[in-house]
Amino acid sequence: MKRPNSKKTIELLQRRDAPLETRTDLSHAAVKDISAAMNAILADVFALYVKTKNFHWHMSGPHFRDYHLLLDEHADQLFAMTDPIAERVRKIGGLTLRSIGNISRTQRVLDNDAEYVEPLDMLAELADDNKTLAARLRETHNVCDEHRDVATASLIEVWIDETERRTWFLFEATRPRN
Repeated sequence: MKRPNSKKTIELLQRRDAPLETRTDLSHAAVKDISAAMNAILADVFALYVKTKNFHWHMSGPHFRDYHLLLDEHADQLFAMTDPIAERVRKIGGLTLRSIGNISRTQRVLDNDAEYVEPLDMLAELADDNKTLAARLRETHNVCDEHRDVATASLIEVWIDETERRTWFLFEATRPRN
């Protein structure tokens, strides 16, 4: 199959800094808004993934096995979100994160570099982070709704459910035992 030979296409292909064309019927403003919101989510998901793995690696105490496995499962879920988020941004013609530095400048999830964190404090911190992520996913869903991007909104709905499940499990694991 032959590539389009229009003058505009050739000019765009020749320019390295050429903006990406929207690959859908979404407006350029929609692509800009949705891409920005999704890139912020992507940075948060990467940051939360690393924090979850950090706590997974440094878990200790009498519930080590249960918490260690729970956090590994949560980290797997978070990592599984990253590619679909980035690919959705690219599908609509946006640009996505390119480096760890880009992630660190964009993330809103706070790092925890403490040498030691109590196991229940780890779980509580992750519960709060997941709860905040769910709220930010809802905000991003609203951006998608404003621009009638039902495909991205549909993906976000699944991620909200998964995030709320992680929040629930973490909350239940930190409840006082009577």
